[in-house]
Amino acid sequence: MKLKYIVCGLTSGLLLGLGSCSLDYSPLDTYSDLTEGAGDTGNKVVFKDKAAVVSHLTTIYKQMQDRQEHWYVDLLLISDSHADNAYAGTTGAEVVPFENNSIEGSNSVLSRDWDRYLEDIARANKLICNIDAVTDNSLTTAERLQYKAEAKIFRAMIMFDMVRLWGDFPVITTEAGDITSETVGEVYPEYFPAQNTELEAYQQIEKDLLDAVKSAPDNNPSDKTLFTKSVARALLAKVYAEKPLRDYAKVIRYCDEVTADGFELVQDFSDLFGMNAEGTDAKMRNTKEAILEAQFAGTGNWCTWMFGRDVVNWNNNFTWAKWVTPSRDLINAFKSEGDEVRFKESVVYYDCTWSNYYPADNYPFMYKCRSAFSSIIKYRYADILLLKAEALIMQDAPDLEGAADIIDEIRERAKLGKLSSSVRADKNRMLDALLKERRLELAFEGQRWFDLVRLDKVEEVMNAVYAKDSGRKSQVYQFDKNSYRLPIPQSVIDANDKIQQNPGY
Repeated sequence: MKLKYIVCGLTSGLLLGLGSCSLDYSPLDTYSDLTEGAGDTGNKVVFKDKAAVVSHLTTIYKQMQDRQEHWYVDLLLISDSHADNAYAGTTGAEVVPFENNSIEGSNSVLSRDWDRYLEDIARANKLICNIDAVTDNSLTTAERLQYKAEAKIFRAMIMFDMVRLWGDFPVITTEAGDITSETVGEVYPEYFPAQNTELEAYQQIEKDLLDAVKSAPDNNPSDKTLFTKSVARALLAKVYAEKPLRDYAKVIRYCDEVTADGFELVQDFSDLFGMNAEGTDAKMRNTKEAILEAQFAGTGNWCTWMFGRDVVNWNNNFTWAKWVTPSRDLINAFKSEGDEVRFKESVVYYDCTWSNYYPADNYPFMYKCRSAFSSIIKYRYADILLLKAEALIMQDAPDLEGAADIIDEIRERAKLGKLSSSVRADKNRMLDALLKERRLELAFEGQRWFDLVRLDKVEEVMNAVYAKDSGRKSQVYQFDKNSYRLPIPQSVIDANDKIQQNPGY
């Protein structure tokens, strides 16, 4: 597989100086955000000592707190509003196309996300590519391997989001050189890399995770903000469920390894997203179900006012229509199942001043992020358990009873009855039951669209929902096989003729 290079602002907007992007400045003998000067031999020093490496690793971790706009807010717009779980929520030109299926390459949400994902990858690459050159003897071999493993997990996580959104994209794993008058002919093309194939992207993600699982830290029950072996295993389970590398035996293996790491379902579903009894803080963090989460202490998590209201600061930013409004179709799915436990943790009704989709005096909002104290859970054990059930159903020799037992475990927490014997005996009905369970369990957690894509259900589900959901804006284009990928930002294509638009856009 070809290794690509850091893309700087020439191709997709500035990467905040994270790659060596200067056309007229070569920082070889001074300090900057790119380098820490030159060593005795005159070579560029990126990290002068262990403290500099640790500082950069901290910067990588802070992306989970400080940059949730693309990996959480926008991902929920795509995964829930572009699927049947939610409406766009506002009438803005950037969000409505995800509801009515009229997305184009000019969409500002996708442009923002493409750029920011590449910025994230650049941060990871800076550590991965340069840590071995650090001469500080206090940085041990074990620490080098661990820090590199954590950065590889982060890079794999970002690439996994990108490949599921766009398919082919430039797989960037090294840093490009400085452009000077002497090197411009050789280096300049590195800033305009071609796309790798979807398969090549998955192979790089797989490689990063298999490397990382050897040296990443173990699961820490008291700190679920870390890129641990368990995060790598959970991601491997998810990666092997996808078409390019599909291997259901490996899905089951890595799901079981996550279980062996000590994860369990919490008994009370409200422990995951609830507030404390006083309504002043998150109810729980670092639950035994959370695999990776971003945590906040009343500042930094502004997502709540994108989706609803901050229950700790009641009227903060509650004067304008919110994104990702729960759909009638999803609400009906909760009600028809009699699923009160998960419904009340997923959807809340408020009075508001707008009536885009519902009457203003009884308006539903996404409720899984409800205050500035709320943790954002990126991966949790229920998702992994249901993924194992999917593998048991879809493998060459289906184990429908085993899959049904897992689904029943999830349903038991929601105080719902077990699957019927007729469902348990039929593969197609079991697959439908799995999809429904994932929908209700994981609503507003960035899963629904990718579930439909992975199981080839986009056309079946999405072309039918507009007729049965009276509140959904009219469908502009039918969903087809080209819909499984989103359009690459036109600005990226305009800047780099090696990037080709996805079919259908």
